[in-house]
Amino acid sequence: MSEMTITDWDDAYSNAAYIPGADDFIVRWAQDAEAFRKSWVEKDLDVVYGEGDRQRFDVFRPERKSKGLVVFVHGGYWLRFDKSSWSHFSSGCLAKGWTVCLPSYELAPDARITDITRQISVAVTKAAARVAGPIRLAGHSAGGHLVTRMICEDTRLSEDVLARIERVASISGLHDLRPLRNTVMNKSLQLSEEEAVAESAALMKPAIDCPVVAWVGGAERPEFLRQSKLLADAWPTATYREDPDRHHFDVIDGLKKPDSELIETLLAS
Repeated sequence: MSEMTITDWDDAYSNAAYIPGADDFIVRWAQDAEAFRKSWVEKDLDVVYGEGDRQRFDVFRPERKSKGLVVFVHGGYWLRFDKSSWSHFSSGCLAKGWTVCLPSYELAPDARITDITRQISVAVTKAAARVAGPIRLAGHSAGGHLVTRMICEDTRLSEDVLARIERVASISGLHDLRPLRNTVMNKSLQLSEEEAVAESAALMKPAIDCPVVAWVGGAERPEFLRQSKLLADAWPTATYREDPDRHHFDVIDGLKKPDSELIETLLAS
């Protein structure tokens, strides 16, 4: 789908309106995440990585020796949510023996997307210092944008941390931010044309030769399919994967299942 065929950009990015029982997903995420945090023993919660009140991350460790670090960055259009709704999505990687870090970050309009990208680079760096071994990055929606930005040519990550990143999974990620300037959301995002270009991974080159999967649900809004295809077309290291019948809210369910294709793709050697 080209941008010229879209006349209502707010509708193009409206996920909940097209998902039956969308509000139930949000309530259930928070409940399941809280139950997981209470039940999982090997954890460090609210680890400070920056100066802002929301610059904290949770770390969940596997029951056996860790194979490495997975950082999962949540979505919400850089406007909502925090790490507390996503803890249970660590379970698939934990079962495979990986440590999982889930960061929160400052939200718009209190922070610009450029600021959020910087915060996540600090979080990844701090988490990498705590956990030895290879690194995998995964993110959903706005989080998919943030993890791909970690390996762009203008990355703030050090060469040592970059060298440890072996795979990236951008799940329903946003990789060209220019259309968001046409939405009501931009009253809060405050994206200028210059920042939208600078924060669009699909308009940049990757800094490392690292496999990237642009994973998206087959039942998602056409704009999200386009965004994932765009990254796969732009980056020689990226591939497009469409998960049949999945929509924007259940496309991440595979992260909870150690034998899912999403987990196998993220953790592949």
